[in-house]
This record gives sequence, C-alpha cells and structure tokens, in this order.
Amino acid sequence: MNRLVFLGTGTSQGVPIIGCRCPVCTSSDSRNKRLRTSAWVSGEGTDIIIDAGPDFRYQMLRAGVENIDAILLTHQHRDHVGGLDDVRPFNYYQKRPMPVYANPATLQSLRATIPYAFAEHRYPGAPEFALYPVQDKPFRIGNLEIEPIEVLHYKLVVNAYRIGSLTYITDAKFVSRHSIERMKGSETLIVNALRKEPHLSHFCLQEALALIEEIGPERAFLTHIGHTLDYAGTSRLLPPNVQLAYDGLCIDF
Repeated sequence: MNRLVFLGTGTSQGVPIIGCRCPVCTSSDSRNKRLRTSAWVSGEGTDIIIDAGPDFRYQMLRAGVENIDAILLTHQHRDHVGGLDDVRPFNYYQKRPMPVYANPATLQSLRATIPYAFAEHRYPGAPEFALYPVQDKPFRIGNLEIEPIEVLHYKLVVNAYRIGSLTYITDAKFVSRHSIERMKGSETLIVNALRKEPHLSHFCLQEALALIEEIGPERAFLTHIGHTLDYAGTSRLLPPNVQLAYDGLCIDF
C-alpha cells in the first residue's frame, strides 16, 4: 500500500494571502489554511516529494519527513521550486546529492535560479543536487514506477505524474486527448481547481470537475486552491466522489 500526504494545497501566494481580510483568509477552519502545493508519496520503502516551494522547510518539519529518496518537479515556477535550498539537511544526513527529476526545461531553469548550487567552485554548505531529465516514458525511483504525462499551464509544459493507481496534476489548464487516455484507469485523481471563475492558466472548479468526469476515477481530490473557495461551502457543491484536499490529508492508494 502506498500513501500520499498533501503537504500543501494552496496557490502561489498561499492561503491566507498577506493583508487579505476575506472570509477564507480570516477563517478559523484549519482546512482553509493552505501552504504552497506539494505532496509526499511513500511506499515500497521509497519516499518522494512532489514540488518543493517556498514552504518546503516548514512542510518537512510539520509532516515529520526524515528521508527523501528524490524530488519530482512538475515545473519551474517559484511556488514549486522556491524551497530547494532547504534540501541541505537531507544532503548532510543522507550524505549524497538530492536526486531531482523534472523535464529538461525545468532543470535548465534551476541552473539559472540557484546557480550557486551548480557553480564549478561550489560554496561550502550550498545544496547539492543530482539532476535527472524526465522524458516521455516511465521511470523508477526506488521501488516506485512513475509515468510523466504532459499537461499545459497556459503555454508552459507541466508534468503530471501517474504512480500506480494515482494520477497527480497541478497547474493545468489544458490536457490533450492523448494525455487523458494515459490517465484513464486511475483509481485516484488529484487535480488543481483554482476558483469558480475561469482563469487564463489554471482549471477553474467546473473545468476540474469536467476532467474528473471524463477520466472517471473512483475518487478525486482538488488541490492548488485559491482563497475564494471555502472548504465547507465548496464541499457542499461537489459530487460524492470528489473532495477538496487540505493540508495534512493522508490518502492510501
């Protein structure tokens, strides 16, 4: 049995947003407190983190993560890679560079955004990474087989990941027919749903629900949620097999 923990379910600004006094940002419901989107997948003796945004350090401490076999990146936006400097304790305790898997464009972006980690004469104590380009074919990390599936975040290619019976999608706005067919048969689907109103580069709630209906999983969870979607109020609008994810939620698959 494998497990996924939602380390964060929020958007690029997180929820609450700095300075915002809206009902969700001021809510006392802990399920409305959303760190930047990330997940911890464990199973078969392997631990993988999907995306390492600016909240990475706190997410590791809060969830009690003590080992990471690899980090999967969906794409290069700051809310998904901004915490990579904080892999340094893992470098120290695990005595090796941190394996990072992503598409070639994302890996190239890392060399520009954290150049000190890749310098020829690296500063002592800088984070260490082993970069692995993800192509359009399955690969293995430890005992887990992972299938990358391309989706579009406006015009940017983002990797969704299928791990066994679970497919994880974030920051998608368009999924091709070919990618949908590769996702079919998933028992668990995780997909982004930013808000009720349409958005240029993210699925809105109705678009996410339409994709879920087309793929037909047994259950689905919504993530990358903005501050206009209240947990309790939105949950009443969802089909029985669909649930808003929240930080700390654990699911087995």
